[in-house]
Amino acid sequence: MTKYIYNYPNWTAFTWKDKNINIVFGEVRLMQGKIIGQMNALGFSEKEEARLNALTMDIVKSSEIEGEWLNYEQVRSSIARRLGINTAGLVTSNRHIEGIVEMMLDATQRYNQPLTEERLLGWHAALFPVGFSGPYKIEVGRYRTGEMQVVSGAMGKEKVHYEAIKPEGVKDEMDIFLDWFNNDNSLDLVLKAAIAHFWFIIIHPFDDGNGRIARAITDMLLARAENSTERFYSMSNQILIERKEYYKVLQKVQYSTGDITEWLEWFLNCLKNAMLASENISQKILLKGEFWKKHKQTPINERQRLLLNKILDGFEGKLQTSKWAKIAKVSTDTALRDIKDLIAKGILNQTNEGGRNANYELTDFNQLGEIKTK
Repeated sequence: MTKYIYNYPNWTAFTWKDKNINIVFGEVRLMQGKIIGQMNALGFSEKEEARLNALTMDIVKSSEIEGEWLNYEQVRSSIARRLGINTAGLVTSNRHIEGIVEMMLDATQRYNQPLTEERLLGWHAALFPVGFSGPYKIEVGRYRTGEMQVVSGAMGKEKVHYEAIKPEGVKDEMDIFLDWFNNDNSLDLVLKAAIAHFWFIIIHPFDDGNGRIARAITDMLLARAENSTERFYSMSNQILIERKEYYKVLQKVQYSTGDITEWLEWFLNCLKNAMLASENISQKILLKGEFWKKHKQTPINERQRLLLNKILDGFEGKLQTSKWAKIAKVSTDTALRDIKDLIAKGILNQTNEGGRNANYELTDFNQLGEIKTK
């Protein structure tokens, strides 16, 4: 019989080798302070945008890890409305997205409140407002009462990656976890975030949504570590990028006798990479601020503003009249007039590439690139 970490007595008395994690742990703590400093140097609107981008990314990517693709604009609009952030082009979002946003904001904006069973069950109910996960009916807003296996592969050829704690043991294990979460102040909060993530995943207390709730718990403790409701990096986005390693290290350490050094090493490096990525995002926001400062007095209509912001945010692919028309929901004639107007104002130019459809880019592209590399 496979012996998982929870089969050992006192399995939650985790151990690790300090010398293996000290360097990266120190780098993470240093970078946290550096990012907060960088963001505080931004103007109010740029800082709000950075916060909105990070929260949106976190929610969208956390769901993507589970194979669910959320509408980015709907998530962004839902967060902006709830946080009172003024932003153009708000769209309505469905009940499912509202529930996911509600859970994440409860974790990151009310990070100092105790994590209780009632609160966790509320998060779970918010994730599955209609009682289904895809086509499957699940137990919602309660701990699971059935066996739990993490499997992959086609029907009849399934591979079992993990068999969770028996359902009759879930409540007791969660009581121990929540008592530690709320009352043990002996650990640095970044390390506590890493341990909480692993511990919760091992218990796997719900029918579904365990990964998303584990990441919300992680974000909650990282917010405590920074003593701030403002998020400027996305751990979930980085986990998605490193997903193979994420599952690989979890699968390895789930068989440990209690030493979780490998998990802590991976988690801290992933967090460090998430913070490095946020530095690039803050640079983009600075460039965007510079661009709009430069064109403060330039007459620009709402369609042009919408498309220019998309380009500044990192528009994927070539910008063509047909794409402009589709995004702005106008005719190709109107799109072409908008583009020609911006060319006349020196904001856009036509690229030298041939082909039937002309491509356009920002005239300021090279200048903005220079600002970025300073």
